[in-house]
Amino acid sequence: MSSTKLAALNALTRLARPVRRARLLQAAKQGRAPISISFYHRVSDTHPNGWTISNDQFLRHIDHCQQHFEMIGLDEVQRRVRTSQSHTAAISITFDDGYGDNVDFAMPLLIQRGIPCTYFVTTANVRDQIPFEHDVNLGVPLPVNTIGQIRELADAGIEIGCHTRNHVDFSKIHDPEVIRDEVARAKDDLEQMIGRRVRYFAFPFGMPAQLTQAAIEVIGESGFDGFCSAFGAYNLVDRDWFHLRRFHGDPEFARLQNWLSIDPRKIRQEPTIRYFLPPARSFIETRATIGESTPSLASAH
Repeated sequence: MSSTKLAALNALTRLARPVRRARLLQAAKQGRAPISISFYHRVSDTHPNGWTISNDQFLRHIDHCQQHFEMIGLDEVQRRVRTSQSHTAAISITFDDGYGDNVDFAMPLLIQRGIPCTYFVTTANVRDQIPFEHDVNLGVPLPVNTIGQIRELADAGIEIGCHTRNHVDFSKIHDPEVIRDEVARAKDDLEQMIGRRVRYFAFPFGMPAQLTQAAIEVIGESGFDGFCSAFGAYNLVDRDWFHLRRFHGDPEFARLQNWLSIDPRKIRQEPTIRYFLPPARSFIETRATIGESTPSLASAH
């Protein structure tokens, strides 16, 4: 982000903060406070790139979140959405891929502070110790987690989730067997690695194009409790709780603050995601909506 845009975002966030906070408190009193889920990939002070945040930046994020929000797990996010009981501003922390650097600072920090975290792992990379393709393409094949590290994280209370077997783009996959391999069999692999049930799935890339009906059906059939997208959105009560919406934990602190103050433009601009989960659930449309009891959130500036 350019310095000019960053300054503008800082100014907007400061000016809007009192109004947004008042409207968020009103929604919380009604049990309708939006719930945030941020996602990260790699926390490290070496080889910075678009999916890496420094140790100091991550610490600043966590300090801010602990000071101003309740830190909860994905299961609690779902409970609040499903029961329409969201009375506090809350955030859930997640990670994607499975970078080895994360066990040096980020995970010990979260474990020491008792902060819930869901850590989504690409199983083939961990099992075979293969660097991620996007890092190889940049000429920097960064280390991935080992099976032992993933197991230790699980034993320490970190929720381990599935991020496919090979970090695939589901918008380009149409073979049912490949989809099943990347979802159901990847889940089986991961459960064998950690010796416990895997409850959540996160789509690589996580944009609307990747959230295909075929993949979501297999997610449901495989016994997952829910799936995560990554296109940037909030979790609102009375909506579909199976789809967990996340935003990127951007290194720019101003962006994090803007997301967490609940930017109404992002609510209005959220894309519609439709899918069907037979036989237990019917057609689902997961478009951003705010009920009539909280119209002020949608109209905030």
